[in-house]
This record gives sequence, C-alpha cells and structure tokens, in this order.
Amino acid sequence: MLRKRFFIYLTAAVIVSGCATYYSKNIKLFRAIETGQFAAANKQLERDTKGAQGRNSLLHFLNRGYVSMMLNENHQSIQFFNTAERMIDEQMRINVGAEALALITNPMVRPYRAEDFEVVMVNCFKAINFMQIGQYESSLVESRRINIKLNQLNDRHANHKNRYQNDAFAHTMMGLVYDANGDYNNAFIAYRNAYNVYENDYATNFDVQPPRQLQRDILRTAHLMGFREELDFFEQKFGMRYTHAASPEAELVFFWFNGFGPVKDEWSVNFTAIKGQGGNFTFVNEELGFSFTFPLGASSEEEDNLLANLKIVRVAFPKYVERRPRSIHAVIRSDVASYPLERAQDINAIAFKTLNDRFMREMASTLLRVATKQALEHVARKEDKSLGSIIGIVNAATEKADTRNWQSLPNAISYTRVPLRAGDNRLTLNVSMVDGRMIPTDVSMNAQRGKTYFQVFHTLN
Repeated sequence: MLRKRFFIYLTAAVIVSGCATYYSKNIKLFRAIETGQFAAANKQLERDTKGAQGRNSLLHFLNRGYVSMMLNENHQSIQFFNTAERMIDEQMRINVGAEALALITNPMVRPYRAEDFEVVMVNCFKAINFMQIGQYESSLVESRRINIKLNQLNDRHANHKNRYQNDAFAHTMMGLVYDANGDYNNAFIAYRNAYNVYENDYATNFDVQPPRQLQRDILRTAHLMGFREELDFFEQKFGMRYTHAASPEAELVFFWFNGFGPVKDEWSVNFTAIKGQGGNFTFVNEELGFSFTFPLGASSEEEDNLLANLKIVRVAFPKYVERRPRSIHAVIRSDVASYPLERAQDINAIAFKTLNDRFMREMASTLLRVATKQALEHVARKEDKSLGSIIGIVNAATEKADTRNWQSLPNAISYTRVPLRAGDNRLTLNVSMVDGRMIPTDVSMNAQRGKTYFQVFHTLN
C-alpha cells in the first residue's frame, strides 16, 4: 500500500515540475502582450497547439480571447471566450481523479481553475466585444450573466462568501447599452443599480467611488423619462444641478484599460498541530490568529495514528503581487472640451480581496492535504528509511501553491462619454505617467448621426 502511494507521489512530482514551467515556456508570449505586440502574441498563440489541450488550456483560450479583442477581431474574441466559458462550466462538475491526486500532492496537477473574478471578466469582455460590433441585445445578455454568475459562485461558499458579490461595472455597461439603444427607462434603472453597488460595496471593499459620468447619466435619463422626483433626489445627493442640453450628433463611450492586473506568487504559513479528543486535530498559527479544527474520520488504527507524529506543518498558498501601472490618469480631448476617464472597475483590488476570501475558505482542506503528505512520510520512515527519505524529497518538491493566473487582464478599467460630430472626429487621449510625462495618442472616429460608438484602448506597462 505504501509503495503504491509512493508511486502516485513520484508521478505527481513529475506532473508538477511540468506545471511549474508554464510561464517560462510562454515568456515570449507575455512579453509580447506587455509591450503591445498583439499581432506577434496572436501568432504565438496560434502556433501553441499543445496549449489548447491539457491542464492549462483554459488560460490559453482566455489569452486568445483577450489578444483578439485588442486586435479588434471582436467576432474571433467572442468565440475564444465562448470556449473558455464552456470549459469553466464543465469544471463545475468536479474531476474526482484530479481532485484526489491534488489532495495528496499539489493543486497544480489539476486543470487550471479560474478565480471567481476571472470567471466574471469573461462575460465582461464578451459584453464589450458585442458593444463594439453593435450587437446590443447580446451585450445585455452578457452583462446580466455577470451578476447571475456572481450569485452562483457565492452560493457555493457556505461560509466566508466573497466580498465581490455584485458588479457595479456590469450594471453600468447595461445602462450604456440601453442608453445607446434609446431605451432610457431601462438605462436609468441600470445606472441607478450601478450607483447603489458603487456606494454600498465598491466604495468600502475596493475603494472605487461612483464615477461622475455615471451620476450625469442618471440625471440625464431621469430627466428624459420625466422622473421629476428621482431627478430632485439625485441632484441633492450628487450636489449637481442638471441642465438639459441638446443631444450631440453622435457619441463615443471610451473604455481605458490601464496597466496589467497582479500575478500570483506563493507564501507559506507554519502551523502547530495539536491532537485533541476523539481523534480531532487543531492546526494553530498564533502570530496570524489562525486556528482550524477538523475530525480525521479515520477508519482504522493505522489511519487513526497517521497524524500522531506531526508537530509543525508548513502550508503553501498563492498570493498576488501587484504590477503597479506606470500611468496614473487619462483625459480624452476634442477640439471643444476635455473628458477625464474615471475608474469604474478595479480588477487589481477585486483580485486581492477575492483571493483573501478564498484563503479563509480553503485553508482547512489545504492543511489536511499537507498533513496527510507529511504523515505518510513519517510512516514510510518507520518501515523503510530509504523510501521515507525519497517521499520526503517528493513532498518538498510538490508542496507548492498554484501560481497560475490570467495575466493579460488589465489593472483597472475607466470610461467616459464623448460627444461627436457627424463625420470625421479627431480626438487625443492624453495619458499622465508616474514620471511626469504626458503621452498623447490620436483617436480618429468617423461617426454617423444618431449612433453611439464603443472603443477600447489599453495603456501598457
């Protein structure tokens, strides 16, 4: 029995060593993405036929979807994100074999599982793709799915639910689409819902305040619908007086993606193992104030004593490392006025908070995994010192956190609304950098009367 477990360990160690090289194998891809060479990145992804299969295939299609969106290949981007979404849905049905292997070895032996906020960003980007090609109904469907998925994800967490339970940016996008389609009643409702989420959740959890553009859109749509009472209420709340102006000939909703989101690294925590009554074990870290108790559920005397020799248990867990953007502010200018881009979604902040919430939910099962590995090593040493030593080496090699993540996500998303003239429009995006430089980028739009356009620009690191 012991030698059979050892064989599983050795096999898993080989698998994990392969997983650990995922980013080193793709370093050219990520350099191309980080420097804006999206055509080159796309070619590398096209050649990576192995990437479309195996444990990292989800990351492959997430990156393909994002790169295609940056190349304005919106239909292709939607197809890649559809594939990624299907894979995520399939992962909800647990692969028992992979889960069992991960329990005694390392979570990197199983297919990559997207973080909850990464699941949501798939629908967010699909919604933006549909906006850009004018398929408003499909964009609304994707925006609605965001909060439905958040509810589903949080329903799976009986305790320690995510603080990320509602998405203000999704409601904002719904409002923008309804607005562009002339449905001002539903636009007002969506904008109002977005404001409530910003005020009640985002401001506290992610330090994102309701954008002024959102406030102006609430006042405008309330006026257009003749909601006098609501208009008075929000004028007082915002400290703004609404003055109605003639609608512009056309409009541009401009999304600014700033920098890149965080990357995963690992950290470790030492726990003291304390055996209690009835076979229960408690793992304690007094410095961090952590204490986890659970029954072993042993079925034999051998299993009862499996953890008896444990004193200290070291657990590896992923952590995020921020990639701080070099750009701090952006304004888009026409020949008439300037329009500041306001932060509407802080992916960096959401990532840190959701991973911390997951840590509290999963630490107990992670402790059980590591404790089982170390206990098997103790038993092996008693029966065969050489075998025990080899298992100890394998344990050290496989005790790693899963540090894979979707690295092409932006750090934050900002937006604004810009009035356009029918015909040619020449705008300038001015991005302020941390070193004091101002980097201008020309934005040209040929607009048709009565139409709303959606455009994305990503400022890289």
